[in-house]
Amino acid sequence: MRGATGAATRIEAVRGDLTREHVDAIVNAANSSLLGGGGVDGAIHAAAGPELLAACRELRRTRLPGGLPVGEAVATGAGRLPARWVVHTVGPNRHAGETDPALLSSCFTRSLDVAARLGARSVAFPAVSAGVYGWDVHDVARLAVAAVRGWAATPARAGDDTPDAVAAGERAASGIGLVRFVLFSDAALAAFEEALAAG
Repeated sequence: MRGATGAATRIEAVRGDLTREHVDAIVNAANSSLLGGGGVDGAIHAAAGPELLAACRELRRTRLPGGLPVGEAVATGAGRLPARWVVHTVGPNRHAGETDPALLSSCFTRSLDVAARLGARSVAFPAVSAGVYGWDVHDVARLAVAAVRGWAATPARAGDDTPDAVAAGERAASGIGLVRFVLFSDAALAAFEEALAAG
């Protein structure tokens, strides 16, 4: 494990099983349907039980009839998982021509915005888009670490009530003290450790 500190937020990488993380929120690398899939998404749904699928179906019925857009995030309860919440985000799919790094970075910052609003103090991420969506894990690691560090270090600007400034204020006031990347392989862990060490 290697960790780094961005503002008051500790950032670390471990090899492990995201579904067993005892944190306030885990992040699901979902697809736009929010109704389960393969990889991390399938594992989270299987471990969480039917409550998670029911919560996702309710989101689709009410707030997200067209599905969750790429780069955005939304939260549900966590069903039978040890976490309190699941924050679902949709990573860009390189195989479908979604190659904009800003979309991938947004998965991490929007997930943290959602977790901060929930009151989460600890958040665990997978390597979003590094699996079947075809992004190189080193690129994911570099973008993810930079996004989380930037999110943690964004100051609020007094008197500024634009949406970006409000988000920055929420970040500055958030209690998120730990962001943990939970990786599925030694190679992925090594990529994230390298990104963390790069400062």
